[in-house]
Amino acid sequence: MEIPVVDFSVYELKKTSVSVDNLEKLSEELRRAFIEVGFVYLKNTGINQDEVDKVMGVSKKFFCLPESMKKPFCRGSFSCNGNHGWISVETESLNPQRPGDLKEAFNTASLCSDICVQNWPSEGVDDFRDVQVSFFLRCKELSLRVLRLMALGLGLEAEVFLSAHKHIGSDVNGTTLRSLYYPPVNSRCVKGNQLRCGEHSDYGSITLVFQSPEGGLQVLNRAGEYISAPSIPGTVLINIADLMQRWTSDVYVSAVHRVLLPPAGDSGTRQSLAFFVQPDDEAIISCCDGSDKYPPVKSVDYLLSRFKDSYGKKQISI
Repeated sequence: MEIPVVDFSVYELKKTSVSVDNLEKLSEELRRAFIEVGFVYLKNTGINQDEVDKVMGVSKKFFCLPESMKKPFCRGSFSCNGNHGWISVETESLNPQRPGDLKEAFNTASLCSDICVQNWPSEGVDDFRDVQVSFFLRCKELSLRVLRLMALGLGLEAEVFLSAHKHIGSDVNGTTLRSLYYPPVNSRCVKGNQLRCGEHSDYGSITLVFQSPEGGLQVLNRAGEYISAPSIPGTVLINIADLMQRWTSDVYVSAVHRVLLPPAGDSGTRQSLAFFVQPDDEAIISCCDGSDKYPPVKSVDYLLSRFKDSYGKKQISI
């Protein structure tokens, strides 16, 4: 089964009022996609391709800088937020059974004023901070609309999920905009079983993904088969993450995905933007149907446990 494409125009970001009928219809389309596949493309969200291209453009400028200019911004270097900053190639193993992933990334993990200017790249990328922060806020707005629809699709009150996402962008919420860069792959240097990004599920509520045209992303569908999730210009790909699966007692299932190596001889690069939506740190995630299928867990505790899996001894607190 292919990943469905849903038209979001009735609830796009510029819309301030939406009829109950339109909300119900859209929520049902999302519910069906998440139950059957775990992923969905949204088109006509209000976030346009030019915005995505702008973030990817300034991000690539940063990633192409000499390593000596990127090291001062390493993740874990900033006392105000331990998840903010640059991650070098092979630092992460999202599937701990494989070698380090062949990607690098920059995390925008807090918008608080105490994330000072020195914590952001500027030399050679003058508008880096402003572009990342602006896009973070756009993704936040879209995410809240999707969370509202997801609750409605389950027959729940619209605020059920939203009430646990009140502090996105602050230091008491782990939501992160991650800009990812997959550099050219030298097949002679690739380690056994190494991928650009190992198989994994995401940690929080939902994830918004924007991709460059190059392929490689695969998702595991409910039939246990990996299917391609190509870039569709003008869309955002949304997937369910772990805490949402626990919250909904497996009605919405967190989708495993990976990024394959390019074909032999392909020396191209790849980019993506991932907006990882996380409930507020102190939110207690328990089954919304009242069952005990999963024990209650604090959002931040689950996030830190997953960081430990990905970074091993390099794990740091947030």
